[in-house]
Amino acid sequence: MVKTINSWIGAMRLRTLPLSLSGIIVGSALAYFYGVWDTPVFSMAISTTILFQVLSNLANDLGDSQKGTDNDQRLGPNRAVQSGTISLSQMKIAVAVVSLLSLLSASFLVFLSSEFLSPKAIWVYFGLAIISIVAAITYTVGKSAYGYFGLGDLMVFLFFGILSVIGVFGLYGESFKEILVFPAFTIGLWSAAVLNLNNMRDIDNDRDSKKRTLVVFMGATNARYYHSFLILFGFFSWFFFIVKLFISAQNGFVFLALIPSFWIFIHLRGVFLIQNPKHFDNELKKVALVTFFSSLTIALTLFLM
Repeated sequence: MVKTINSWIGAMRLRTLPLSLSGIIVGSALAYFYGVWDTPVFSMAISTTILFQVLSNLANDLGDSQKGTDNDQRLGPNRAVQSGTISLSQMKIAVAVVSLLSLLSASFLVFLSSEFLSPKAIWVYFGLAIISIVAAITYTVGKSAYGYFGLGDLMVFLFFGILSVIGVFGLYGESFKEILVFPAFTIGLWSAAVLNLNNMRDIDNDRDSKKRTLVVFMGATNARYYHSFLILFGFFSWFFFIVKLFISAQNGFVFLALIPSFWIFIHLRGVFLIQNPKHFDNELKKVALVTFFSSLTIALTLFLM
């Protein structure tokens, strides 16, 4: 029983949750800054995001196993279906159950926000919830899985950055503000950087398995330069975001949110020194944590100002 529970916990890959929550934290903190905070909306946004991420992780385990990408040559952590701790049929049932839970959570979130939204906006958010569920599954599942055609980075940028930050801000009933673009770009780009590191680690196995990620398309050397773009552009976007917040709030306290982001430069240097692809896994964790703690720090400063 304990072994089974541990297998499911491992398949959910809980270490990915902080990164997925970063955009929700920033978008909600900005809503608080502009005076439109709502605790139930925030709670359900967190719940929905966690379910979306768990769904994506389970579906990824399922899809890569079906396609043979998860095999003994893969350098990343062992997957549940690959290792045999969870059967293919069990994983399919789990994906279906979590899909339903995700839809219910997202629907309740939209319901809680409905008093702040126009009828058109309610349908837009409901449609985005369905799209998010479909995107979480079809990253690796199905014959047209977009993760196998180099589209994973773009989708991560859109869902983890743009939709997460700007989308959750709108759920509080506040109209769009230009300042949202900066943190949305940062979190989206750094989230794409996490995926890029994952794909750099698995480049050889992905190529052999016909999983055509961007890294496979551009090659290992160019992937490092592409990674530099994601990291640096993300940092400068974050820097301008903090500056614009300072101009608006006239409170130097917001500059504390820059502190975690400086660790990104140490990471970037490390990426160019790596010789063994397996070591990209450690750098992956660093980018995820920098993104999360940058988001958490700006949220704390905005709540405490």
